[in-house]
Amino acid sequence: QVQLVESGGGLAQPGESLRLSCAASGITFTFYTMAWYRQAPGKQRELVAQIFMSGSTNYADSVKGRFTTSRDNAKNTVFLQMNSLKPEDTAVYYCKAYTSATDYWGQGTQVTVSS
Repeated sequence: QVQLVESGGGLAQPGESLRLSCAASGITFTFYTMAWYRQAPGKQRELVAQIFMSGSTNYADSVKGRFTTSRDNAKNTVFLQMNSLKPEDTAVYYCKAYTSATDYWGQGTQVTVSS
């Protein structure tokens, strides 16, 4: 079955960095666009970053210049490097794999930014 397993979340102070990973299994990874979403308490889930099959990327304005997503197709893994973290980055971060026909979600990993 399809599994997307996120890791790397935790507690960081403002200005620090975290790196999230999402390991995929059960899919042909290279056929999928990979994306990171986040959901803060009381807010809607929002798109943070995408990386397409071509390797091109797209970011939410709120994270441009601070977050970088990349993928390792040999390891079926996508990453989200988060630098210069802010308290407003606090959320559960989800990995998503999707095509025009289907999509899959990970279980999420908590990121808390607090001094």
